[in-house]
Parts: sequence; structure tokens; C-alpha cells
Amino acid sequence: MAYLDTLLSSMRPASTPAATFNMEHQWLPFTGNRHFKQEPRIFVAAEGMHFTTHDGRQVIDGISSLWCVGAGHNRRPIAEAIKKQLDTLDYATAFQISNDQAFQAAQMIAELCPGDLNKVLFCNSGSEAADTSLKVALAYHRARGEGHRNVFIGREKGYHGVNFGGMSVGGLPANRKVYGAQLLPRVDHMRFIHDPVNHAYIHNEEPVWQEDPLLELETRILALHDPSNVAAIIVEPVAGSAGWYLPPKGYLKRLREICNKHGILLIFDEVITGFGRMGTNFGADYYGVVPDMLNFAKCVTNGVIPLGGVVCRDFIYDAMMNSGAPDYAIEFFHGYTYSGHPVSCAAALATMKLLKEENLFARAGSMGPVLGDAMHSAFKGLPNVIGIRSLGLAGAVELSSIAGAPGKRAYDIFLDCYNKGVLVRAAGENLVLCPPYIVEKEHIEKMVNVLADSIRKHA
Repeated sequence: MAYLDTLLSSMRPASTPAATFNMEHQWLPFTGNRHFKQEPRIFVAAEGMHFTTHDGRQVIDGISSLWCVGAGHNRRPIAEAIKKQLDTLDYATAFQISNDQAFQAAQMIAELCPGDLNKVLFCNSGSEAADTSLKVALAYHRARGEGHRNVFIGREKGYHGVNFGGMSVGGLPANRKVYGAQLLPRVDHMRFIHDPVNHAYIHNEEPVWQEDPLLELETRILALHDPSNVAAIIVEPVAGSAGWYLPPKGYLKRLREICNKHGILLIFDEVITGFGRMGTNFGADYYGVVPDMLNFAKCVTNGVIPLGGVVCRDFIYDAMMNSGAPDYAIEFFHGYTYSGHPVSCAAALATMKLLKEENLFARAGSMGPVLGDAMHSAFKGLPNVIGIRSLGLAGAVELSSIAGAPGKRAYDIFLDCYNKGVLVRAAGENLVLCPPYIVEKEHIEKMVNVLADSIRKHA
């Protein structure tokens, strides 16, 4: 073991002072840039479950690097696939032409999806996937003679990326308030899915509500807009970015029934829950519900290279193809320069093969209860802890706010954990753990213990 530690130490990049990096030009996203420059946090290498920082420290990746790195860092088969593809076909236009990797990746993704989710539209991110699915919904209804269906319904605290469509159907106030004048006009939002009184603490089960959380959708929202004007309803199976909030038991099946009843498309945003986080292919499989469209990104390439997409059911594609236009006419005026990029698709193929060979979806499912058990045991009863939620290989501990400083307690704890060698995610008043599927019990113990100590420290 000592020899191995010495060997690994010799392979790590040398420590580099933060002052070496010129920080005047990069504007960091979703970051307090002023504070970051005071206390820079810079990764220079990664392997397996760990990052190496600019100052030579090891940090456990407790959040799969923003839910992306399911198979762990620096997986050779993915890197080799990218290198091979760069030497074979580096890029080709996605318009009027395609490439072999895109067809193969689309097939493999479709084969993982439930039901007749068979048609894949590629893009580059979850944000682009959200806007693509909304545009598909409008185009589909227009193609079948119901162009008046132009109302979208999202959910409070939902997150569907940062493009204008996704922000509009999303329900995170901080993401919307600066851009309100330009958000889509025909949008409404269902109530949030969390009951902090009766289900503050929930582990490896679906919360059972005594009331119908979708009653307002049927009796108020749909009645207000008239169901015949609604194009689509979009939800995350589990509200991930807001802080891992779990839907009530039967909620998604009931939502499917309501959409079927009124001819409304149902879109699942599976950017976080897709490709194994729930121990299944998708959240749709976990909850036994087939949406009409399924948005994906993140783990599809293990976070190594950007790729996202929307998988549509056959009837949506068929309606677009059978609109009566000449066969040379473009059916859907939408796409991106890098849609189905051959290098990204090669990475996706290698990632999905690796996930299958190592049975990592099932492993995520088996390690999920281990993570949840540890979180509930360590955090319940700590100062300022008001809730813990765990399901699949993810969990969140919710804290009470500091008066007049919302989010500061969680942010301070995030910084403290980072300095102690564990990367956690601060999401509002929540601290989230969602490690790679290769996580071992000792990693979980360290992550949970460091976080628990920090919660005590910042009481």
C-alpha cells in the first residue's frame, strides 16, 4: 500500500500556486466570481473518485462533477474512443449529412429507452435538450392541425436549463427574475412536490401524500388555459437541481393519465436521472411511466465531452414526417452546428458500453441505500438540519436559513468540505451528495463524516 501511495503521488501534477493563473478573463458560471478570486478552487487532474487540486490536494468527487461522471474519472475506454475518432472523422456537418457514430449512438440510446421512445434528436447540453423538446411539441401539434396548442406547463422549483424556453418552464426564482420580461408568455407552473411537514425525512421510498398534489393542475391550471390549448407538460422525475426532491407515490403515473386524457405531451427531463442514477436506465423505468419525450445529457458521455438530446416517441416523428410536404422539404427547422458530433457520439458509445460491461446501473442501485443509510444516520438531529431526502444514488440534507442571508450556511459548509477534501453541492439551503457509481463504502463514510462535522462547525 505504501508503494502504491508513492506511485500515485509521483503521477500527480506538481503543486501550482493560484497566483500562476491569470483569472482576469474567465467569467465563471453560477459562481460568486468575486469570492472565488479570493479563494480559488482549481482542479488540474482527476482519476477514479478523486480530483487533484492546483495546490496538490486530493478531493473526493462527491457530486459526479455536477451529476455527470457516473463511471468515475479518466476512464481509458472513453478516452481511447475519442482519440480513435479524432484520427478517423473529426467533424462533419449535421445538416443534410450525418456520420456513422451518430447513427450508432442514437440506436444504442433508443434501445435503452422504455416503450416506443425511438427517435433521437441530438444537441449539446441539457439546456438545449429542454428547448428542443419544447419546439418539437409546438411543431408536432401544428403538423397535426392543432397549432393553437401553445401553452406549456412546468413546475415550481423545476430546472430545465438556462436557455429562454427552459427558464420559462423552469420554476427556480433566482434563475428567472433578471430575465422575466423575455420569458415565454404562455407558461404556467404546477405546485411543488415537497411536503416539509410530513415528509421532511424520506429514505429509499416514495412519499405518500394524503392529498392529491395534482388536483390543482386539473381543477385550476388546465381549467384556466383550457386543456385544448396546452402543448406539453415538462417535469423532472426527481427534482434534482433544486435539491433532490422526490415525487409523491403515484404522482408521475397520475400525470401521465391526465396528459393522455387531454392530448397533452408529457416531457421527462432526465438530464440528471438518466443513465443509471436511479439504479435503472432512466427515471421513467424506475417509476414505470413512458413519457412522450425524454431529455438527456450529462452521464451519456460520462461528462467527458458535451452531448445532449431528446428521444421522441414514434407517433411524434410520424406526424412530422406525414405532414403532406414534398419529401425533399425540411420537416423540422431546428438543429445545432454540433448536433450528433462524431467525437461526442463516439464518447457516448464507449460510455454506454462501459456502463453495461461493469453493470454500473445496478451498482448505483445497490449503493444508493448505503449512501442514504449513512446520510440519515449521520445528519438527523444535527443543528439546523430540517430534512433529509435520499433515493437512488443521491441524497440531500436541508438546512434552515440564516436570517437575512439565504444560502450562506450551505455555501460556507461547501467551502469547508472542499478544504477538507470532499466536493459536495450547495443548492440553496441544501447540500447534495451524488457520487459516481463506482463509489465504495469508505468513500461514502468519508463524505458523510466530513459533511456532518462541517454542519456542526457552522451551527
